Amino acid sequence: MNSLMNIYRMPGEVLQQVASREKALRKKQGFSQEELAQLAGVSLGSLRRFEQTGRISFDSLVAISFALRCEDELDGLFAKPGYSSIEEVIADARKSR
Repeated sequence: MNSLMNIYRMPGEVLQQVASREKALRKKQGFSQEELAQLAGVSLGSLRRFEQTGRISFDSLVAISFALRCEDELDGLFAKPGYSSIEEVIADARKSR
């Protein structure tokens, strides 16, 4: 059922959820908005807007993720789907040549 609910999420909801998780992690690590903005090299206004609206440039989001030491979580974005059979592995290898 959870994956079915994900189908109906809207982009704005995802933005808000990411911003909410960032804010919680920032607070857990003991950073004020000012401290995190400085550490990440982003403007305080950008960080505040992100936490309020979920909107931020991707460059700034990556910088914030490094400052919060969670950059590895970005590796899953647009990740190549797994294979379901050896035939798919072989076909993909042939396409890559």
